[in-house]
Amino acid sequence: MMNRHALLSLLALLLCCSTSLPAQKAKTYIPWKNGKLVVSEEGRYLKHENGVPFFWLGETGWLMPQRLNRDEVSYYLNKCKDAGYNMVQVQVLNGVPSMNIYGQYSMTDGFNFKDINRKGIYGYWDHMDYIIKSAASRGIYIGMVCIWGTPVEQGLMNEKEAVAYGKFLAERYKDEPNIIWMIGGDIRGDNKTEVWDALANSIRSIDKGHLMTFHPYGRHTSSKWFHDAVWLDFNSSQTGHANCSFDIFENLVVGDYNKQPVKPCINMEPCYEDHPVRGDVCTSTTWFDDTNTRQALYWSLFSGAAGHAYGCHPIWQCMSPAYKPTGNVLNNWYDDLDLPGAGNMIHARRLFEKYDYFSRRPAPELILTKQQVIGDMAVAAQGKGYAFVYLPNGNPVDISLETLPEATALTLQWYNPRTGQYTLIGEVPAKGIYRAKPTSSGIGNDWILVVDSK
Repeated sequence: MMNRHALLSLLALLLCCSTSLPAQKAKTYIPWKNGKLVVSEEGRYLKHENGVPFFWLGETGWLMPQRLNRDEVSYYLNKCKDAGYNMVQVQVLNGVPSMNIYGQYSMTDGFNFKDINRKGIYGYWDHMDYIIKSAASRGIYIGMVCIWGTPVEQGLMNEKEAVAYGKFLAERYKDEPNIIWMIGGDIRGDNKTEVWDALANSIRSIDKGHLMTFHPYGRHTSSKWFHDAVWLDFNSSQTGHANCSFDIFENLVVGDYNKQPVKPCINMEPCYEDHPVRGDVCTSTTWFDDTNTRQALYWSLFSGAAGHAYGCHPIWQCMSPAYKPTGNVLNNWYDDLDLPGAGNMIHARRLFEKYDYFSRRPAPELILTKQQVIGDMAVAAQGKGYAFVYLPNGNPVDISLETLPEATALTLQWYNPRTGQYTLIGEVPAKGIYRAKPTSSGIGNDWILVVDSK
């Protein structure tokens, strides 16, 4: 296993090599050049002010501000960019105070931040600034979980302190283009509700230019407590790490999609790759793998989610030999950056961005086969001129060919969510029933039937 000093040497070499070959580097896409993020007119999705859709594809680096140094931050964010992620979710504070890898504390005078910037010292917030700006240079948003739920639950930040902290955060970061505020942090919204409201309203009173949501406890959604809050721009759910059965997605993602007034919804924390399974509904192993993370991805998106967040157990906690692991951990963070599930997420973004974005909706009526196994639930989505059907284990289903208005003929293709490759099936009349049967089946053989109106 590579030790930390060897890793840093390797990182330095990789960074040096990457900067010595500028001609081979693709131009970085900076999404906020299309304007700030807003909720789309129909209320379901996110977009930029000029109308360009924003597909939230998040990576989860919760403890990056505390555990990674500057070189490691750069290496990690480069990997995120290369894998197609446009969002990284972090814990700004995981304690009161928090300490980073440089031994610097987030608070030097409690929640009085007046003298937090000390001349000649690379402080806690200087490192946070570096993370935000480094992400921005790579076209990546930072999802700022302002403070994790545990210290708030323990009474380490009260309502008055939340107002002061929110004011500090908003004044420091309101002009950064790549911020999305995330109130809460793996906690129920009815636990210290007054603190979360105070924090959110304090930020929003100063910063009206960035979107805001609430990160809830496992198997819950922000809409349970804050759907009507004026500061909540979109709902976030956490389907969690207990199992990968579709019923929890129905309760959370589908439930959020159907709520009134309409707001976008995102599965902010599904099962993590390389995470121990807290249940055994649809896996024969004790660890979630790429099959599980893809199921969570497409179950969420085809249920109406506006985006998705991927996570990996060693990566979220930036695990290395220097730290005591949280839960059972197989590897260090730098060992898991190229896991199959991490590389598969971009194929969903490419598929959805290829078709009419804002007309997409869940379309369960397409699937005519009765669904009985919650761990092998086929799901469908439909938009203007197209439809998708996701088959988690490649098992055949009957679908209706009469759901795309005004279509007389349809082109059918298989889309491989493991590789992003299309395979043409052929053209069929837009009537009757089609037996969708992929070329392979079984666990790990998921497929998407793509239906195009001709």
